[in-house]
Amino acid sequence: MNRINPQKLQLSKWTATLPHNREKHFLVTELFRDDEGTVLEVELQAVLSKRNQRLPWQTLQDDSHWSMGWK
Repeated sequence: MNRINPQKLQLSKWTATLPHNREKHFLVTELFRDDEGTVLEVELQAVLSKRNQRLPWQTLQDDSHWSMGWK
């Protein structure tokens, strides 16, 4: 399990362990917060296709799908 501080996710780099459509490398482009400032979701942008996807930040903790950095 990846240990993550959700406050420091902005512009972090991630590698998909099971890439789809040759999209392997991703960058966190935006954090979505609630009224108290707690991070709820992140927007990931694929480096290859510039496609955006929004998902809960806790998903990035799953080692079987994501690894920190670009590998």
